[in-house]
Amino acid sequence: MIFDQFDVVVVPFPFSDGPKSKRRKALVISNQKFNKANKNTILLMITSAVKSHWTFDVSIKNLDQAGLSKKCVVRMKSFTLDNALLLERCGRLSSNDASNVLKSWKQTCSIA
Repeated sequence: MIFDQFDVVVVPFPFSDGPKSKRRKALVISNQKFNKANKNTILLMITSAVKSHWTFDVSIKNLDQAGLSKKCVVRMKSFTLDNALLLERCGRLSSNDASNVLKSWKQTCSIA
């Protein structure tokens, strides 16, 4: 399935220390043109572990629109998945939240 940039989706999220995964919510950061052309999507981690702060974490302010039930942050921890592994869309970031994530993503990658 192909999703739009800033959609919140459910995916099998990989653990960085092994081959296991768990169903988690993630943010689509790549645009639809990339997702269609490459049959893969670039995602960012969404976590409720707000106390374990990473540089450039972005708090999601509009939880309802994003389809989230508790306080979460978008963490600049990226990964790529085959589009077939994206399970469902549960929401979309508000324009303000999307703008904040994009700004943080650019800072993380040193993009002007």
